Amino acid sequence: MTGDARAAGEAARRFAATVQEATGRLVRREGALDAALATREQRRFHGFAWIATTAEALVATACWYEGLEDARDIDRLVLEVAFGEYCAQLAGGVAMGQSEVVRPADYGLAEAARAFAGEPSVAAFLEQGNAPETRAALAQRIASGERPGESVGDGALDMVRGQFRRFAAERIAPRAQAWHLADALIPLDIVAEMAALGVFGVTISEEYGGLGLGKLAMCLVSEELSRGWICAGSLGTRSEIAAELIGTNGTTGQKTRYLPRIADGSILPTAVFTEPDTGSDLASIRTRAVRDPAGGWRIDGAKTWITHAARADLMTVLVRTDLANPGHGGLSMLLAEKSRGTEADPFPDPGLAGEAIDVLGYRGMREYSLGFEGFRVAADGLLGAVEGQGFRQLMQTFESARIQTAARAVGVAWNAFDLGLSYAVDRRQFGNSLLAFPRVADKLALMVAEIVAARELTYAAAREKDAGERCDIVAGMAKLLAARTAWSAADAALQIHGGNGYALEYPISRVLCDARVLNIFEGAGEIQAQVIARGLLMGR
Repeated sequence: MTGDARAAGEAARRFAATVQEATGRLVRREGALDAALATREQRRFHGFAWIATTAEALVATACWYEGLEDARDIDRLVLEVAFGEYCAQLAGGVAMGQSEVVRPADYGLAEAARAFAGEPSVAAFLEQGNAPETRAALAQRIASGERPGESVGDGALDMVRGQFRRFAAERIAPRAQAWHLADALIPLDIVAEMAALGVFGVTISEEYGGLGLGKLAMCLVSEELSRGWICAGSLGTRSEIAAELIGTNGTTGQKTRYLPRIADGSILPTAVFTEPDTGSDLASIRTRAVRDPAGGWRIDGAKTWITHAARADLMTVLVRTDLANPGHGGLSMLLAEKSRGTEADPFPDPGLAGEAIDVLGYRGMREYSLGFEGFRVAADGLLGAVEGQGFRQLMQTFESARIQTAARAVGVAWNAFDLGLSYAVDRRQFGNSLLAFPRVADKLALMVAEIVAARELTYAAAREKDAGERCDIVAGMAKLLAARTAWSAADAALQIHGGNGYALEYPISRVLCDARVLNIFEGAGEIQAQVIARGLLMGR
């Protein structure tokens, strides 16, 4: 059956292409994509994105299996369960959310779905791939301590994974629940250890003191740190966004000034983009910056959902510098230095005030609302020394940000799996461990299969980025699928815990809260689906 995976993946792609044609007929007018029609048909428009994402996940999973040097039974079982489940979803209905399922009949494609299901490679997986016996066999392998292959085909990168897995297991995971319950910032001694390991300079070139590695390496680091605690993985995201903005767009002076200090952790950056009333509508940003007659810039306005803002030393701030231009062209990016705050005085600089936002999870860096009132930025703080390029500069980072968010989601999903499995093995009911009950074993088997699929789609996006190819579509797909996978894994793992999962003393309660945010930040699931569908229909 495993030899049919490539064929089934290609069949899934063909089915997705059929859905694309049907969607195009719904949202095109005179051959061009019509925004009003896309909004009217949003459910089917976004559903197409989910169908295309599912197909690409199958292709990535088939590539993973084919790339294994020595595939074992557990790898074969993971492949079969993943293909059995996702082929069934494509033929019957793909879940965009817990109450939103998009079905072939929504596009008038019930017959095309039956033809897809009838293709020999697909039919084999539908019949046997996700069968109870296959899931039970996979659960037995998992219970015995086996795990699916995870080598990326590069011995050095596999060593990087191992190093960060040990660090997260030893230094992060044992303390994460206490930090979460105390709503405490990640301790600075842990930040220093992460800096020494190179977390903040993974993709910064060696010329500027970084490790000079690619996005795939960044995925491994983010995944393993997030497997310990999402906030540890996310701390590196702040540096990744700032480093890419500066490395791609900065002047020589800006690169020389900031990149080495970001890489060694002496500067902790934060991204200051979102505003209270704009959300994902960045073109509507109103925070303004004007030139100060005394030199430099002065910022006025409000920002919200700013991660790690108090402790940060550098803000990348998206502002409107051309007040006469209400669109993207009036936006610029400023590199605004600030003093590092303390618990007693989180925002000591004049012209900058902040208030923490109480949140369910994702607490280790805290979220803030910020108010700027004449906050001063140095004269050389305009990124690239060019006005009007802020939106374009930010868009260049979205591929990397979404890949990294997908990697964090994969790490969170593994964390949920680890906790669910441990509890299922240790907890006994009616004289048996919970793992002896098929519906518990099924949850764990499906978790592993879906996590591997999301992981491999994420790695596929990273490899495309490392190859210098445009990857906004596959990066969005990876983020879309991985965020859903993290949530479903956390939800299933909490269900395995039963009532204890609802108790704050059990870490799965934290993981559930942490997982939920992944489908919101770095582009909500609806935004991701919009971007994917639009990009595919426009031929990108």
